[in-house]
Amino acid sequence: MDRLTNVLTAISHPTRRAIIEQLSNGPARFLDIAKPIDTALNAVTKHLKLLERAGLIEREKKGREVFITLRAEPLQEVAKWTHVYERFWNKRLDQFEQYFKNKKKKKEKK
Repeated sequence: MDRLTNVLTAISHPTRRAIIEQLSNGPARFLDIAKPIDTALNAVTKHLKLLERAGLIEREKKGREVFITLRAEPLQEVAKWTHVYERFWNKRLDQFEQYFKNKKKKKEKK
């Protein structure tokens, strides 16, 4: 799979998006991440592995603890990809707006 697919897969699940949101406040320990999530620790581990595979997090061992940090750079690829469609929809909406302006002008001429 390519990197964009990995990132889109990683952010497709609400639990992983919640983890990303939590980590946007700064690094956290595994148990701190798992605490608000109502699921088994094994499931949290699987979510973290998927985020790590997508390059969205990294782990750093400090003494006996492992801290998990958000790496938001891969999200820029998603933003670039969606930006193409943003331009597409803006163009379509501009055409839609122009259609109604022209229709209004024709009505006013009558």
